[in-house]
Amino acid sequence: MAYREKVTIVRADEIATDIYEMCFSTKNIAKEAKPGQFVSVYSNDGSRLLPRPISICGIEGDTLRIVYRAVGKGTQEFATMHAGQTLEVQGPLGNGYDISKVSKERKAILFGGGIGIPPMLELAKQLDCEKSIVLGYRDELFLNDEFEAYGKVYLATEDGSAGTKGNVLDAVKACGIEGDILFACGPTPMLRAIKQYAKENETKISSTEMRKMISTILGVSGTKIAQLESINRNLVDEAKEQFKDGSMPVSVANEMAGLPERDCRR
Repeated sequence: MAYREKVTIVRADEIATDIYEMCFSTKNIAKEAKPGQFVSVYSNDGSRLLPRPISICGIEGDTLRIVYRAVGKGTQEFATMHAGQTLEVQGPLGNGYDISKVSKERKAILFGGGIGIPPMLELAKQLDCEKSIVLGYRDELFLNDEFEAYGKVYLATEDGSAGTKGNVLDAVKACGIEGDILFACGPTPMLRAIKQYAKENETKISSTEMRKMISTILGVSGTKIAQLESINRNLVDEAKEQFKDGSMPVSVANEMAGLPERDCRR
């Protein structure tokens, strides 16, 4: 349920160039909020009718924390405000992240890019499992120190000034980061790349534990399981069906997949 309230600002600061945080006390919004949701913040200028959607960065009792970039007249107005002033806010809005079914045994990778980093902080705080946190910036860092209390933090910067030079997936590859569940927030190109990464690495992400289980059940080595996975990844779709139903011998499938002969003998 969403509420529209007049809230009182308790803290407002610039934490990086054009990046601002604001904390405000609420009656009901903070109590109902969960990681990944956002609020709509209304301007006190009557000429600006549309609110600005801003992700929730932190939830502490009846207080919400938002972190935003000042890029237009609305957010630039918010950037000039200070403790004691009031605003109209509506929320919580959006579905947020469903973490109720994430067990402690899972290994999560949290991706945050640019102004998509703030909402990952409350998620990192509430998610009760092993976490690798990958944060991507253009150059100037913000909030990264706060994540360190909740998991291993990896950085990526476009200019290489901190962490891995490149994007968040470059950091994943460079640092050998693995996980079996992904959470992400950031610019659309980053999210598309992560979606493709998850698709391509669906087996690889959980390959270690999965191979252990399969090899135990079937009584074959983990190396053999890895070989079958490799063959399946490299076959064309029609051949995959024949390979899966057992009508194509492993040696033939291996040759069609273009893998070295030694892989077939393992």
